[in-house]
Amino acid sequence: MRKFRAVVKREYIQRVRSKMFVLMTILAPVLVAFFGIAPTLIFAIRAGGPVRIGVIDQTGKLYDHLAAAINTDVPAEPTPDITATPKIDDRFQGMANSREIDLFQVKTDGRSIEEIRADLDNQIRSKEIHGYLVLPPDVLITSRPQFFGANTVDFLTKRLLTQALNRTIRDQRLQQAKIDTRTIEELSKPIALRSARVGASGAERDSGEGFILVFGAGFVMYITILLYGQMILGAVIEEKETKIAEVLFSSVRPFTLLLGKLVGVSLLALTQLAIWGLGLLALTAYGVNVLASRGIPMQIPRVPLIHIVFFALFFLLGYFVYATIYAFLGSMVTTPQEGGQLAMPIIFLLVIGFYFFLPVSQSPDSSFAFWVSMTPFFAPITMMVRITTQTPPLWQIGLSLLIGFATVLLLMWIASRIYRIGMLMYGKRASVGQVLRWVRQP
Repeated sequence: MRKFRAVVKREYIQRVRSKMFVLMTILAPVLVAFFGIAPTLIFAIRAGGPVRIGVIDQTGKLYDHLAAAINTDVPAEPTPDITATPKIDDRFQGMANSREIDLFQVKTDGRSIEEIRADLDNQIRSKEIHGYLVLPPDVLITSRPQFFGANTVDFLTKRLLTQALNRTIRDQRLQQAKIDTRTIEELSKPIALRSARVGASGAERDSGEGFILVFGAGFVMYITILLYGQMILGAVIEEKETKIAEVLFSSVRPFTLLLGKLVGVSLLALTQLAIWGLGLLALTAYGVNVLASRGIPMQIPRVPLIHIVFFALFFLLGYFVYATIYAFLGSMVTTPQEGGQLAMPIIFLLVIGFYFFLPVSQSPDSSFAFWVSMTPFFAPITMMVRITTQTPPLWQIGLSLLIGFATVLLLMWIASRIYRIGMLMYGKRASVGQVLRWVRQP
């Protein structure tokens, strides 16, 4: 145990004191925040002035309605299910409403439509206008207006024009049918479906916190494996490059050395995650207080304490399962480059666990859900899905954890048997046959 603690301390202290650790601890949250805010800031940039668009209204009665509709902000429709995430299109609604469009009616003055279009085409080429819209005489029947412009990939402008045309043509059709548009709008208001989960203590309101917890666990696990997987891989094969394995093996058993390296680097990862987590909690609490002081109430999602405990256990399980696989690969290869080539299947396993989200959430008590939640590579995601949707019996949760951590120890034992011989081999990667012989060798 004393030698194990010494290995853990060396691996942890050596890396936590490095400048890269301090830099990434400070810089990573800044980068994440920047990439989260940057798209919104970029989309909000107004490059150029208002978009000037001419309207050829061959019906003679739609332009005024269209001009009024184009200058009216249209709020996004409420999501029917309050637990569902907003549609992607709705996220662009605010940006589309901020787009400035300057409509003007094109006078015909007895000219043919071909002559008018030719004149407008010349204005587009000379950059006097950005485009023009043609409303044919039968547009209320065929619903086929046409837009001609210099930039047809301006999706915000096209979205605004489409919305305004839809409202204009719909209202005109209702007027022709002698139907009150306001009555139609009142009768067409969407509903918001509230869902409740029936548990042992009765009906409980479901606000989606469980699914947020599952996705949060999976996302953090995925990022953690990407960030620290290569570090674990490098730590395992570090002695191969420095060629001090002979000295280490004379005083430390391979299993102790390998487990110490895994635990030491893992503690480094958990330290960094804890710093980021505490910073996020402090920032969230500060934001809630600021909004509350300005009269804007904000409710933090309430997650049952037992779910947080399960989240921590299965996150640790998932992390150590995949970290052990990295250590397993590190005992087989001679350079980090070789290990990186073999590490891609690890990410595939984690992604497959995400793919199991849908079938497991639909039938959390099915045989399929049971077996995938017992598989150590998928249990961190699939069992959390079962817990948050329809909590399985406690013995199944305990069995999943037991199988998972037993798998971690088994992989570490196999990796250490490979490690004790592979550490002394230089110049080439071990073949599958050699690895199997190393495992069987007493």
